[in-house]
Amino acid sequence: MSVTKWFFRRFMDLQVYFYRRSGGKRMNRVRGMPILLLTTIGRKSGKHRVTPVMYIRDGDNYVVTASNNGARENPGWFSNLQADPKITIEVDGSTKNVIAYKASAEEKGRLWPQFVDKAPFFGGYQKKTTRDIPMVILDPTDNSKSECG
Repeated sequence: MSVTKWFFRRFMDLQVYFYRRSGGKRMNRVRGMPILLLTTIGRKSGKHRVTPVMYIRDGDNYVVTASNNGARENPGWFSNLQADPKITIEVDGSTKNVIAYKASAEEKGRLWPQFVDKAPFFGGYQKKTTRDIPMVILDPTDNSKSECG
C-alpha cells in the first residue's frame, strides 16, 4: 500500500471516529459537501465496511456517486452494494436502513448536474476516467428495488 493510500485510510478512520463520537456533528463535511457513513458488507470478507461519502438529497433519498476520485475502477463499496444492496447509512445523527440501487440513465441525467453544481471537482473526476461513473440512490422507503447493478 502506498504512503498516500495509507494516510487517506487513516484520515477516513479518524473521520468515522469523530463523526460517530459527535453524533454526526463533527467531520460531517468535506470540501463543502455533507458526508454520510455508508456501511456495506464486504462481498469477499463478509466484514462490515464503513466509508464516508459525500451526498446530495433527492426527496427522501440520499444520492452518492462511485467516483473513486476518477480512478479507472469503481470503489470497493460499489461492488459490495452490487452484492448486497440492503445496507445502513449514518446521517444527521441517526442510522437508517436503505436499499441501494444504481441510478438509471434518466435519473443520472437529472442528478449528476446537481452533484457537479454543488461540488465541481466531480466534473473533473469524470474527465479523468473513461468509465461511466455510477450514481447510487439510497432509498430508505422503497423496498421494491432490489439491486445496485
